[in-house]
Amino acid sequence: MRQILPLLAAALLPIVLTAAEPAPAVPPRYEIRADHDPNGTGKFYLGREIAQVMGHRAADWLERPEREEEEQTEKMVDALKFREGEIVADIGVGSGYVARKIAKRIGASGIIYGVDIQQEMLAVLAKRMAMFRITNVRPVLGTVTDPKLPPASCDTMILVDVYHEFDHPFEMVAAMTRGLKPGGRLVLVEFRGEDPSIPIKTIHKMTEAQVKKEMAVHPLDFAENISMLPWQHVLIFRKRADSAATDDCCVAPTSRAALLQRPAAQ
Repeated sequence: MRQILPLLAAALLPIVLTAAEPAPAVPPRYEIRADHDPNGTGKFYLGREIAQVMGHRAADWLERPEREEEEQTEKMVDALKFREGEIVADIGVGSGYVARKIAKRIGASGIIYGVDIQQEMLAVLAKRMAMFRITNVRPVLGTVTDPKLPPASCDTMILVDVYHEFDHPFEMVAAMTRGLKPGGRLVLVEFRGEDPSIPIKTIHKMTEAQVKKEMAVHPLDFAENISMLPWQHVLIFRKRADSAATDDCCVAPTSRAALLQRPAAQ
């Protein structure tokens, strides 16, 4: 027995040492750099610097008279073929410039969740929706990591010139994906980073390749790039139909009737 014990201890020693070894370090999702664009935050995600957020005091810029000529938002909304009764989330809704155009397409039976992280911007949204007598836009106060939407509730989520400003893009897209119905659309409208002639600061543009790179880490499939706008591309992704089965934050798609009876999301 005395001869067996040292042999047994020697055999177990590698196992004990292996168990005691620390797990390999997980690289940080975000990188902070001292050398960065003056219009950026110095925070980088997958090689891209995150832009500074436009505050509520710049809301008038969203309603500038020349915006329709520059961005042709009516053409963009038409191209997305919103249908009567659709449930839509406008993420980074701002003053509601795009939301009110969508509201006409989805009708009284549809809903737009107007999401913003600034309560002051939601106050601007409420005033403008009242001015235009639009009643199917519901203000939602989100956070930098969560739009605070019902799970598996939305047919379409649209982000117009806003995704590049997300402070936590990975967490935000993960939460938005949970809020999409299986097969639902995630639409990102961004100024084309491939075109240096577009008179927008570089940090406020995104290339198609970069957007695809950042969406590839989520259960989303690229569908198409609508590229007929003067300055922007419209990049459409769809939530994988089987993703609800692997995402325990998602439930079966909510019926439109139930949503119409539900109070506004908090």
